Parts: sequence; structure tokens; C-alpha cells
Amino acid sequence: MKVIFLEDVKGKGKKGEVKNVADGYAHNFLIKNGLAKEATAGSLSELKGKIKAEEKQQEEIKQEAEELKTLLEKEENAIEIKAKAAEDGRLFGSITTKQIASAVQKQLGIKLDKRKIELNVPIRTVTSMKIDIKIHPEVTATMTVNVSPE
Repeated sequence: MKVIFLEDVKGKGKKGEVKNVADGYAHNFLIKNGLAKEATAGSLSELKGKIKAEEKQQEEIKQEAEELKTLLEKEENAIEIKAKAAEDGRLFGSITTKQIASAVQKQLGIKLDKRKIELNVPIRTVTSMKIDIKIHPEVTATMTVNVSPE
């Protein structure tokens, strides 16, 4: 019997997949527990419509991420952070992703999640540095952060 999985079933199928399973398994377990429904012509076309709508929504989200990337990568949108520093340019402490996210919020009005900011090397000196921000799984922006002494 062909069924459309409504949820992930370990070892059998993922949500949205159409698979052939044993009749008894389909009736007595999958359909009874709401994990799948029978694959009729109507339910298959409904599934295709849902998939198209979801793809369109994902494309819109990616487009918004691309727009945000161009905004963040503009040279005039470099972030300025002031921190306490010694005479030789070393900072007392380091600049964290949380500080960068709050500086972006204050200076550009864009809310970023601190977990999306990728700092490969901690910022511990007065410097100008390029950092990566993972906005979307397929979109990564490179932004300039300028650290100056207080």
C-alpha cells in the first residue's frame, strides 16, 4: 500500500515521502497513529502543492538573507566598537560575539543572533577585522569590525 508520511518514522520514511509499505503495517500502525495517510490522487496533489508553497517560502527567506548580506557588506556599514586597551594596543579582555551583535543592533538597527557570528580568532587587540556572519545556510556575509581604544 502506498502511503504519504506525515511525520518521520525511523527506518521507514521521512515526512512528505511517498513509499510502499505492507498493508497491515499501514492500517494498524501508521494510519492509526497519524504517522501517515493513504496516497490517493487527491492527497498526492495536495502534497505537491504543499511542497511548492514551502519551496517558494524558502526562496523568499533566502532572498531576504541576500538583501541583508549586501547591507552588511557595505563599507560604510563597518561596525565601530570601543574597548579599554593598554598602551601597546592589547585589549583588557576580548571582544565577544555578543558585543558585536549589540553594536550591529545599535549602529545599523539590524538584529543579529550572536550564534550566527563566526569568530575564528578572538579579537584581543585594537584592530580592523573582517568577520563572517552566517545569515542563512546558503548565505554568509563578511563584515568589517573596527576596534578602537576608549
